[in-house]
Amino acid sequence: MNLFPVNAGNFKLDGGAMFGVVPKSLWQKTNPADANNMIDIAARCLLIEDGNRLILVDTGMGNKQSDKFFGYYHLWGNDTLEGSIKNQGFHPDDITDVFLTHLHFDHSGGAINWNKEKTGYQPAFKNANYWSNENHWEWATKPNRREKASFLKENIIPIEESGQLKFTGIPNGDRLQNSELGFDIFFADGHTEKQMIPLINYDGKTIAFMADLLPTVGHLPLPYVMGYDTRPLLTLDEKETFLNLAADNNYYLFLEHDAHNEIITVQHTEKGVRLKEVYNTQDIFK
Repeated sequence: MNLFPVNAGNFKLDGGAMFGVVPKSLWQKTNPADANNMIDIAARCLLIEDGNRLILVDTGMGNKQSDKFFGYYHLWGNDTLEGSIKNQGFHPDDITDVFLTHLHFDHSGGAINWNKEKTGYQPAFKNANYWSNENHWEWATKPNRREKASFLKENIIPIEESGQLKFTGIPNGDRLQNSELGFDIFFADGHTEKQMIPLINYDGKTIAFMADLLPTVGHLPLPYVMGYDTRPLLTLDEKETFLNLAADNNYYLFLEHDAHNEIITVQHTEKGVRLKEVYNTQDIFK
């Protein structure tokens, strides 16, 4: 197995929204804000090369939205999803599976592109199966008013229309489930219904793709929960469960949204689970 980071593009989000009820005087120590209260955010996706499979985990925002839309998110840097895939020695047509942790636009937007005439949409990865789960798909295609602006039809419906949509199973009671893709999945419902956190066995290590369960290093303290989460009290419990697992088993946490810290490990302390070490992806993915 080989793992490759894929940077789909950086953007900025309001720091207050990213940290909910936590005061700025606390969160700005780890996530400094600019003059407009915006903090740096990454869309760091992951390529898994495993036998005949090339699996892409999440896809960033994509590039099909309007200039007005992107203006809200203050894009920065030169990374793109397709460019980053090619920089790793692959082509989008090589992707066999696209695993979407959830269907918010900053995770699924790159899954679907305009067609050549810009009259409709088509899968960005024509040879891939696109993986979600039935509970989350139902949640995203019939969105509540809180999340409606995050579930964009043009990112979601064309996946089903293409015939490339697949559903993975969900756990019966426990949060952990084996998947058809060769890795375990931790299911979390606090941010959105049935968000999927892949746990990948690589070179004797467990690599956890953290998606929005742990957006940045600054979110390690349990009460540091995003304002975007639909069930923040549930997020507290899920973070506690997962971070204890991570500290007990020395998981390597791959941070999708932390623009400045790529992979971390955590440890038990008197204050709870806290940062142990920070790694670059090249330190771990050899």
